[in-house]
Amino acid sequence: MNTAESELTWCKSSYSDTEGGQCVEVAAAKAVVHVRDSKAEAGPVLTVSRAAWAGLVGLTSSRRRG
Repeated sequence: MNTAESELTWCKSSYSDTEGGQCVEVAAAKAVVHVRDSKAEAGPVLTVSRAAWAGLVGLTSSRRRG
């Protein structure tokens, strides 16, 4: 993780629990969104555009509604 990534504010998924299950954290920057495994904070970070993140959130939200 580089210096810019270490200064991000990470938010854990609202579906995460305290058991250490399969969780993700996201951190929004000016032009991109960073995604990481909450169990591996020093591990790899996936970086996507805000548009790509919005598309993913929209797709998963619409599937959850039915």
